[in-house]
Amino acid sequence: MEKIREITFYTDDFIRFYESLDLKTQRKIDFILNIIRFEKQVPKKFFKHLKGTNGIYEIRIMVAQGSIRILSFFDKGNLIILINCFNKKTRKIPAKEIKRAIKLRHEYFED
Repeated sequence: MEKIREITFYTDDFIRFYESLDLKTQRKIDFILNIIRFEKQVPKKFFKHLKGTNGIYEIRIMVAQGSIRILSFFDKGNLIILINCFNKKTRKIPAKEIKRAIKLRHEYFED
């Protein structure tokens, strides 16, 4: 199977969060990231643009204790950059997480 998209990360926020999770949750994240890597059309329930954010996307992972969100953006067409992740506890994504994602995206393109 050929990759449609590449995935990497900016800062170590994603790795620290990922390593803090149990193996079952890590496998679920790996499964969703592989859907994003290999599927031409990724269902919105897994990967969705956040309106009003100038290019920030959320990756959605449903787990037994709720949901995990990984915020990301595109670079060079099919390269997805993972920037911050968190356990989502409310209906809306916290404004501080969106602001952080926008700041990290801006830093990434400034470097």
